[in-house]
Amino acid sequence: MTAQHPIDETQLIIRIAQGDQKALSILYDRYARPIYSLVLKMLNSVEESEEIVLDVFSQVWRTAQNYNIKRGRVDTWLFMMARSRSLDRLRSKQRKANTISISHETGDIKIASNSTLPEEDLLIKERRDRIIIALSEIPPEQREAIELAYFQGLTQKEIAEKTCVSLGTVKTRIRLALSKLKSMLQTLQ
Repeated sequence: MTAQHPIDETQLIIRIAQGDQKALSILYDRYARPIYSLVLKMLNSVEESEEIVLDVFSQVWRTAQNYNIKRGRVDTWLFMMARSRSLDRLRSKQRKANTISISHETGDIKIASNSTLPEEDLLIKERRDRIIIALSEIPPEQREAIELAYFQGLTQKEIAEKTCVSLGTVKTRIRLALSKLKSMLQTLQ
């Protein structure tokens, strides 16, 4: 124990595992600023940094009983949680940016028409526009799954690998997205 930190962090974790909110408060006071600084450097976003700090300490509260001193120091554990959450945010932003890029590309899709009638071409263009509008209104993760499946031709397994989510999650997202799109397209008619 040092003069600066009279209570050992391991003891704080033990107390937190027993439901001691004061111990959590002490740990928070010690590490919130350094964790915030690390996350801010990674994400360059005040709001997201504050949110991740709160998430980390919320996780400490929920999982303190699982902390194993043999696996590392408390501060290392805290910084690893913060780093992991920050990397998850960065990956999520990257996926969203890719989805937006894909969405813009779908707007440029030209539908080959075998018809010679301008009315049929207009009808096809109107349907395409309704689909693009409906796609823009569903949640981004569902839109990404649909676009990867239907515009890039990926299988559900390939989508799971590309987006780093479980196959079950991909299947659910596609099912929900198709249901929402069907409902939205019926109301647009």
